[in-house]
Amino acid sequence: MKIRYILLISFLFLMGTGSLHAQIVTETDDETEEVAEGSDDDEEDVADDESQEGDDLVFPEAMGDYLDSLMTLYMTKTYLVPESDCQTAAEDPVFTKEQYIERLYRMPTIIEMPWTETVQTCIDRYTQKSRRQVSYLLGACNFYMPFFEEALEAYQLPLELKYLPIVESALNPQATSHAGAAGLWQFMPSAAKTYSLDINSLVDERRDIVKSSWAAARYLRDLYRLFGDWNLAIAGYNCGPENINKAIHRAGGERDYWKICPYLPRETRGYVPAFIAANYVMTYYCDHKICPMQAQLPVKTDTVMLSRNVTFSQVASAMGLSVDMLRSLNPQYRRDVIPGATAPSALRLPVADAVRFIDLQDSIFASSDGAFEKRLEVEVEQPVYVPKAKSKGRRGRAAARAGGSKSVTVRRGDTLSAIAKRNGTTVAKLKKLNGIRGNNIQAGKKLKVK
Repeated sequence: MKIRYILLISFLFLMGTGSLHAQIVTETDDETEEVAEGSDDDEEDVADDESQEGDDLVFPEAMGDYLDSLMTLYMTKTYLVPESDCQTAAEDPVFTKEQYIERLYRMPTIIEMPWTETVQTCIDRYTQKSRRQVSYLLGACNFYMPFFEEALEAYQLPLELKYLPIVESALNPQATSHAGAAGLWQFMPSAAKTYSLDINSLVDERRDIVKSSWAAARYLRDLYRLFGDWNLAIAGYNCGPENINKAIHRAGGERDYWKICPYLPRETRGYVPAFIAANYVMTYYCDHKICPMQAQLPVKTDTVMLSRNVTFSQVASAMGLSVDMLRSLNPQYRRDVIPGATAPSALRLPVADAVRFIDLQDSIFASSDGAFEKRLEVEVEQPVYVPKAKSKGRRGRAAARAGGSKSVTVRRGDTLSAIAKRNGTTVAKLKKLNGIRGNNIQAGKKLKVK
């Protein structure tokens, strides 16, 4: 067991900060500017200076562009509609600091979620500036939360972690950060491979709703085993375990997230507060007069396993479905192709359509649209090579008139057999053409080979 724990620590250190990163957005008083990720060392060096100067709060990227993009998704536009009996108020009600503290304390969570000014700023961001987007988030939760809860329950992790994708991607499976993290849980390619998520030209399992959720649960479990504290584990999910350990060291061995916070990369200082704020707003949205969108999405879905290649257009045409709907339920397929011939692949459909697919699969497979056909074998005819005629010089024309004779210069170390082999002739012919009796030849001399 001890050996296994040591291997786990070593593995997480090797992953370092390259595991899970997203570009972040810095919020200033009057403007918003993008801050690109630098190297870990650069961020850590800056951390000390900025913590002394009272730096601006850094929101996770999902609290900006991703919230807006959520409302443009096909799934959102098609299946989320305003609640008929409830209207979101234009303004957020005013509450006291003590009310926020009491509500945070009353939330049924294992993870400690205290009030801080940074937490309050993140709550205000959701309940004031992003009220309409929060309404859409609440509607989308009806579809995604069962998948998150199943994975977290399987690893016996706190269920409040199900709101981490709100901070990571705003529940947008197509979200891709400026740093290259992708999917609901924002895996970087290195971490994806570590946790068995395939990425190739046709498939990106970081966007697979089920597989990415189980991979994220495993990663969070490993981080908690390493630090023994959920706030540190969540921070490590954002910046990597190596940065957490460096911050602990710089803080003199402190293992309290709020005490090591000044020594963390800038985006991580706002990451845990954003997670707490997401839990708060998903719990107390009614108190803030925010109405959830009503979900008409087919909440009950099922998967069929395919062992042959098939395109979304084949399925949609044969079953009378929308290609956009298939994309929204199966965001892991990058080119609208399910590569079942490579490995058994799942196609997620509404329950009733999954049953219909089984009945229609023969006609679906037979209805090739030519969009993704690979030839198993091709015959290549060997071309007849006709060399291009070259202009012959005076010597060449004279040689041609002489019957196409050819001479070579003897090089140092040459033998008759070597010259014969290079020029496609025999030693006997060379001797006859050049009147040679023995085997001795002199470097620099010319020999007729033809």
